[in-house]
Amino acid sequence: MGSESDGTSPQSLYALVIYLPHPLGAFLDDLRLEMVPGCSPHAHVSVLPPRPLPVAPDAAIEEARQIVAGFAPFEIGLGRIEKFAATDVIYIAVEDGNRELREMHRSLNRGALSFAEPFAYHPHVTLAQEIAAHQVDPLLALADRRWSEFPGRRRFRASTAVFVRNLRGNYWIDLAEGSLRGLPAGPLD
Repeated sequence: MGSESDGTSPQSLYALVIYLPHPLGAFLDDLRLEMVPGCSPHAHVSVLPPRPLPVAPDAAIEEARQIVAGFAPFEIGLGRIEKFAATDVIYIAVEDGNRELREMHRSLNRGALSFAEPFAYHPHVTLAQEIAAHQVDPLLALADRRWSEFPGRRRFRASTAVFVRNLRGNYWIDLAEGSLRGLPAGPLD
């Protein structure tokens, strides 16, 4: 059996995510399972999409923690169900907190965490990916209907980011947390 170092096994990928709290996260996990049975959902917004690391994971985790700690906690509000045209990924758009997420991404996507991402960063919550073309429109309609039925808050406070690693396919494990501890920007004088 091959190992990562001999090039015969797929390279591990790492990401930095903000998990959605209960009951919003649980609702979206259930929806994702309904849309893509057998997946392993844990509703989140990616701050750094999946990437290989040029350094040991511990060094990357420490770098991410230091950068994340400089950001103040902020509110994330979810909006409409949408679809990426190029990939047919069905997602929920981030309406509030978009600016903060983009700034975190810009600050983190450098140094040991830098990666030439295949798509421009676009904050969102994935609901279905890698689905057959004939499933896209029915799943989009299902997601839209279920999302309109959700009675809870569609907002949450982002205060922790989690560094994760994939083990196989789309199965991820948590490696470390980092708290957003910066002070919010004050009013302009």
